[in-house]
Amino acid sequence: MRKHETDTGPRDGVASVKRDRIKELERENRQPRQANEILKKESDYFAQVELDRAFRK
Repeated sequence: MRKHETDTGPRDGVASVKRDRIKELERENRQPRQANEILKKESDYFAQVELDRAFRK
């Protein structure tokens, strides 16, 4: 009943269609953020390996 009232307007809140879309967008946004975090860690690691190799010469 509350969901119907929210969706049709008499009750304050976010309509279920908008709420579902927000969840979908957050999920889509989470994936690139995780990929960026992995790439940043890999970049840091390889930069450190290069620095270590340069000092060993």
